[in-house]
Amino acid sequence: MNLLMQCLTLLLSLQASACTACKFPAIINFGDSNSDTGGLFATFDRPSSSLYGETFFHMPSGRCSDGRLIIDFIAESFGLPYLSAYLDSLGTNFSHGANFATAGSTIMQQSVPLNKGGYSPFSLEVQLLQFSQFKSRSQMISRKFFESLMPKKDYFKEALYTIDIGQNDLTELFFSNQSADDYIPLTMKVFREVVKEIYQQGGQYFWIHNTGPLGCLAYALIRRPSSSPELDSVGCAVIFNKLAQKFNNMLNETVTQLRKSLPSATFIYVDVYSAKYNLFSNAEKYGFETPLRTCCGYGGGDYNFDLNVMCEDKRIVKACSYPEKSIVWDGIHYSEAANKWVFNEIATGKYSQPSLPLSQAC
Repeated sequence: MNLLMQCLTLLLSLQASACTACKFPAIINFGDSNSDTGGLFATFDRPSSSLYGETFFHMPSGRCSDGRLIIDFIAESFGLPYLSAYLDSLGTNFSHGANFATAGSTIMQQSVPLNKGGYSPFSLEVQLLQFSQFKSRSQMISRKFFESLMPKKDYFKEALYTIDIGQNDLTELFFSNQSADDYIPLTMKVFREVVKEIYQQGGQYFWIHNTGPLGCLAYALIRRPSSSPELDSVGCAVIFNKLAQKFNNMLNETVTQLRKSLPSATFIYVDVYSAKYNLFSNAEKYGFETPLRTCCGYGGGDYNFDLNVMCEDKRIVKACSYPEKSIVWDGIHYSEAANKWVFNEIATGKYSQPSLPLSQAC
């Protein structure tokens, strides 16, 4: 009887241990505009329209939304401050992590520069180099000057490493007429090597987002080719969403390979695509209206979007009256309301492989 009680006690203890919430002291993020908290705007001193940030921050926030991003809600869920952009020199505090994401970033280094209508120079490999520098220099600086603003040494092993990148690679892939069968495997090779290097530098816990339904965003919808104009039942461009699905399948395979090659690390693959597509498909059910229409856009019509008149031009553009009912903020990015909805969905773990909630990502 005593042995039975001991076994039951041990079992209950193990179950309780398995359900204990993780306590990440820091978050290290890599990505593009979907998680950039001010890096690109700080680097190029680009004036951010007050329309960006109007809902939550009530001032330009450096984010491509009217308010918070998914990465902001992730930080909130662990009781951490919002992540400072690594490239921002004003008012930054890295004691609980850093954000290396910049708008326009890609996995692959691109040849067309930002000022020529191309992409951010801070590709995923460059973000890795910045992380390596940050890791070493933050400890030197901490010992001499700004200990309260820098992460503790152990935080690099205890942090949650979040990655959300790929949307711009797909845009480049499609509009440059490159072969997906050639290009996407190259992106996966770079992605895999970057993650391995982060692991070598102490990273243990990875929360990896796939890319969303590109074909549901106005900037893709208005550019769908006449040879493939097909829309699905939601109104999204089939050709772009199939491309995103192809990318995501390969990303899932890459994460599976990483689990095998780095068995002591934890990898959570998050199917953000399915969560976002669910939102577009059932917008009214979840309290949203006209799911494909841009809130901060110009031109009217089904999408209210014009590539030549962007949201940041507040002399011409006005945001819609109820951004909390809009999914798409500026034709390329999501509203705070949509970001919050998606976060609440993916945080449960029902879109994750393995099916673990964010609170147990360790």
